[in-house]
Amino acid sequence: MSSEQSAPGASPRAPRPGTQKSSGAVTKKGERAAKEKPATVLPPLGEEEPKSPEEYQCSGVLETDFTELCTRWGYTDFPKVVNRPRPHPPFVPSASLSEKATLDDPRLSGSCSLNSLESKYVFFQPTIQVELEQEDSKSVKEIYIRGWKVEERILGIFSKCLPPLTQLQAINFWKVGLTDKTLTTFIELLPLCSSTLRKVSLEGNPLPEQSYHKLMTLDSTIAHLSLRNNNIDDRGAKLLGQALSTLHSCNRTLVSLNLGFNHIGDEGAGYIADGLRLNRSLLWLSLAHNRIQDKGALKLAEVLRAFELTHTEVVERRRLLLEKGTQERSRSPSSSRHGDSKTDREKSQMVGISNSALVDKTDKTQTMKTPKGLGKKKEKSWELAKKEEKSGSGQSPTQGTPKKEDATKAGKGKVTIPEQKPSKVKGIKSGSREKRSILPESEQLVVEATEVINPLLEPVEHRDGKVFMPGNKVLLHLNLLRNRITEVGLEGFLATVQYQMQFSKAKSVSKGPVGLLWLSLAKNCFAPQCPAYAIIQELMLPRDPIKAKLREDEAMAFFP
Repeated sequence: MSSEQSAPGASPRAPRPGTQKSSGAVTKKGERAAKEKPATVLPPLGEEEPKSPEEYQCSGVLETDFTELCTRWGYTDFPKVVNRPRPHPPFVPSASLSEKATLDDPRLSGSCSLNSLESKYVFFQPTIQVELEQEDSKSVKEIYIRGWKVEERILGIFSKCLPPLTQLQAINFWKVGLTDKTLTTFIELLPLCSSTLRKVSLEGNPLPEQSYHKLMTLDSTIAHLSLRNNNIDDRGAKLLGQALSTLHSCNRTLVSLNLGFNHIGDEGAGYIADGLRLNRSLLWLSLAHNRIQDKGALKLAEVLRAFELTHTEVVERRRLLLEKGTQERSRSPSSSRHGDSKTDREKSQMVGISNSALVDKTDKTQTMKTPKGLGKKKEKSWELAKKEEKSGSGQSPTQGTPKKEDATKAGKGKVTIPEQKPSKVKGIKSGSREKRSILPESEQLVVEATEVINPLLEPVEHRDGKVFMPGNKVLLHLNLLRNRITEVGLEGFLATVQYQMQFSKAKSVSKGPVGLLWLSLAKNCFAPQCPAYAIIQELMLPRDPIKAKLREDEAMAFFP
């Protein structure tokens, strides 16, 4: 009985078999549906889908563009673009008691200490300092990055946001952890920037391969380059000297080069001097705080006065002179007449034949009518026509007409444009030659004077079977402060300064380079009272334009 009673009591608690099967079927269908239709995850409200950086169009505002591109690249913590801090004006303490009372307030002193800590912390955060032109956010003039590593992705962002800056003039990288790879990426970025970018400063970025010479290639537009504190040794100086000039190439855009605070010795100074032999664009050179001794100093002093050409340089000079002669002959009108096409020659020959036939007919008819005395004159005219036919076989048809003498007389006073093939002379296009022929004769001389002349074609002096060039007179500023030069190297610079003084006096009437205007040799291994150093200082004093201006100002102050 108990078992029978317990069975009906237990029956409502037990699950139904039908419902169990159905629930199992429901779970299987749900799993199947979940597999067939994955649940779509909706983005939370207020967030947009990530956008690609390639689709972004820069606005020309560096702060906005850099922030947006860093966000699209996935950066969460990136440097901020801030204005470059200016030096604060001198603090003038106030004597009022109210200000003293406020400073003595403990609450204000505590808040000031917190602010000072925050400001110090902010100072060490990575930033991109910019210098603006007339406080306009779109007119970024200079960019300064100091003390944080510039990765390749940051350079990729710069390649998009720097080209729209139309007034960018300078980029300064100080201790940014550049590598040879990132330097190559940076060099590829420079042509994309505005043409106003002329100054690049890479300081405190030593590279294992010392590939700084890639910034001085022939297609580079950098005018001012600073490479201080990069551990550049003689191997790097060799690459830089070859970038300045070689026998067949020369940098024509670099104006100033700062190589201070490096490890350049005598050998490296010799390589830099070799680069100065044929370079005629560098005006300012600093080799301060290096390891240059007398041998390197004598090499530098030698190229600044008359020096002997090597055998390879003499051979190259002769080749250039021959090439120049052929170019001048091809430019002259007489030689251009022989450069006509074959059709013009055939036409001129046909015209010459018809003219000779006419002359024969007229001679035959006129000999029957004219007296014997005039027959000799006609024979002479026939001989002249025959000579003109021979000489005019390569001329145009108009030059074979009877009015040839008048045309040549009129052509002496005017610039003619002869028909000729486009020449293949290096560095000169046919279009520029056409413009040059259209210009007046005085303007043509100005155009030819402004063309770049190879230094090997400068006037030379022959002595004892050797060829001497007048030396580099373009370099105006040379800084050799704090090296290891003694009185031996000092004598070389004394001879250079004396030579340049004589050269400038001889060339005082004509305009042109005059040589060194500023020479710094202080803090080297000789006494300041050294006679050679005193003479150099005395000779360079009237040549220094800054000191000359100060003397003029002082004279105007005393004698208004």
